[in-house]
Amino acid sequence: MTVTTSTKKKLSPAARRSITTVVVLIVAIAMGFGTKIVKIGEDSTGQSGAFSPEQFGQTEFPKIQAAVEKRAVDAATLAAAVAKDQAAAVKAYGVPGNTGPELSVKFTGTVGEGQSGVYHVAVDGVPASVTVRVQTGPAINGTDLRDATGTITFGQFVNQIEYQNAGSALNNALKKAVLSKVDTSKLTGKKITVVGVFELINPNNWLVTPVTLSAQ
Repeated sequence: MTVTTSTKKKLSPAARRSITTVVVLIVAIAMGFGTKIVKIGEDSTGQSGAFSPEQFGQTEFPKIQAAVEKRAVDAATLAAAVAKDQAAAVKAYGVPGNTGPELSVKFTGTVGEGQSGVYHVAVDGVPASVTVRVQTGPAINGTDLRDATGTITFGQFVNQIEYQNAGSALNNALKKAVLSKVDTSKLTGKKITVVGVFELINPNNWLVTPVTLSAQ
């Protein structure tokens, strides 16, 4: 019976040190590729600071205001278009909104009675079957300003809370920039000129959020 004996060649201390050094270097390089440096003032996504609704409102409201003014259709023209073919009117004048399409409109009319800052407005050329109302505060409800242009989307925000806060921030900016300059408690009987936006849910009931409002 023949027994074959194999012996392993032992590495020298110098060779072992060289191998250890190489392994350490490889691990260090791998860790470097997987590490992201976060600057002071940034979160892990690279965004500077937290979302500021106030800053957002101040920055974005003038852009929304200008866009709505540019898109606004005369109320009589819009009412006739909606009555004739709502789908065609929405395609021509609308922007997809939260529940229904957002339509930008402009008109001059006589203010009727109001409740909680929401006034009925009689507008020449708009049928009596169509109720036109304007909200003037102190509470501005809804997300018409946020959704008016279709350029502000959920994907631009971290979560639903920020998205909702963006809408509220624009409403607050409206109050500060526009409505604070009008005595909205004494509009009944006056003639007002409005440019604004509303969500078309009921074609015979418009609740307009203004971007400009002046009273005579």
